[in-house]
Amino acid sequence: MARLVLVHGFTQTGRSWDPLLPALHEHEVIAVDAPGHGANAERHAKLPEIGRLLGRYGPATYVGYSMGGRMCLHVPPTAMTGLVLISATAGIEDEDERAVRRASDEALADRIEAIGVEAFLEEWLALPLFAGLRAEAANRQARLENTAPGLASSLRLAGTGVQVPRWDRLQEIDVPVLVVAGALDAKFVAIAERLSSALPDAELAIIEGAGHTVHLEQPDAFLDVLLPWLTR
Repeated sequence: MARLVLVHGFTQTGRSWDPLLPALHEHEVIAVDAPGHGANAERHAKLPEIGRLLGRYGPATYVGYSMGGRMCLHVPPTAMTGLVLISATAGIEDEDERAVRRASDEALADRIEAIGVEAFLEEWLALPLFAGLRAEAANRQARLENTAPGLASSLRLAGTGVQVPRWDRLQEIDVPVLVVAGALDAKFVAIAERLSSALPDAELAIIEGAGHTVHLEQPDAFLDVLLPWLTR
């Protein structure tokens, strides 16, 4: 039995992993609410601090989706026995591109504060990025547990725009890593290929028929990859 620490994406909560939990019953599962989300809406933290907070759950295999994957890349390697990165990136290296993303994240944070969580979720889940995500898998009710100040702080403190790129630190992760992306998400397929090449011990899995939210769009195909990898 492995200990699994599941770290969700932006606007989600730990409950977002619920559809996968029956298949993970042989493992000890900790589905956290990330800072700025759910029960931790009032905890505002930058990525290095988030990594240290998550590291307290170790030793464990960390499973991070999108924002959660970026957070897991900040967990001290000594706390990891394994790592699963789903639709995640090690950051934006180009300073100009990062500045543009930082401005975009700030504008998004302002938007959340202006219109509130419910209206923002309508806009967020309508993005092409989530076109393959069925309504029931989106678990809108759980996302409504978030607060505007919490989500805004997450973007400002832990968004991709403020993330110091981790590409040059990937060699420090000396545990097995499973890198997953959806075949329909071309941007993150390319990132996943680069991640798997840069990490010392990585396996790459591209899931057919899935976009950005791989594990919720094609849960069976995702589990067909994850479960054997966990018992390798």
